[in-house]
Amino acid sequence: MAIFDFLSTMGIAGNIKGIKEQLPAGVELVAVSKTYGEAEIMQAYDAGQRIFGESRPQELRAKYEALPRDIRWHMIGHLQTNKVKYIAPFVDLIHSVDSCKLFEVIDSQAEKCGRVIDVLLEVRIAQEDTKHGWDEDHLVSWLDTGEFREAANIRIRGLMGIASNTEDTDRIYSEFTALSRLHGWMKEEYFGPEFDMLSMGMTSDYRIAIECGSNMVRIGSMIFGERDYLK
Repeated sequence: MAIFDFLSTMGIAGNIKGIKEQLPAGVELVAVSKTYGEAEIMQAYDAGQRIFGESRPQELRAKYEALPRDIRWHMIGHLQTNKVKYIAPFVDLIHSVDSCKLFEVIDSQAEKCGRVIDVLLEVRIAQEDTKHGWDEDHLVSWLDTGEFREAANIRIRGLMGIASNTEDTDRIYSEFTALSRLHGWMKEEYFGPEFDMLSMGMTSDYRIAIECGSNMVRIGSMIFGERDYLK
């Protein structure tokens, strides 16, 4: 049975339940709701889901204003510095911090809002130029400066990465394993226990990601059905 045939049979609530039953203890589900409407999100909400991921700041802001306030909104897409202000007052976690400049802007906007914003550092692990994220050497060099310790309104909680879009599972395993090892090393070298999040895995590869140490998976189409990117 094809995945979307299964989805149409189970419905959004059933999909949420089925996925959560498969996830090991300690693995958080982020329901990726980008491009889906409020009605679909509320079906997932009514099934007990509270963490939703978006990639467009204005769309995220509009959904935040229209939907229940106990939803924990995650920004998972590439974030431009001039868009941080739209989400800084309420965002629960930003997965996609990929530059020191963005880090500084988030810290500044969080200060204006009187908040401390949790973030993940996005590392480019895929062998694809279209993917965003820090180069590992560049990230380590920045961490070595210690500048991140001076930020009072932003808290680095872990790493995020997106594997190559490929059917080569060995390559996906290799990329996720490398990020997991980097996470463990950075936790020991720079951060400590608070550095506790590793966001890896989407609909097509979340099972592999979990095997490699992910404790946060980002799943959209397996919950909501095929996405219409024209919306």
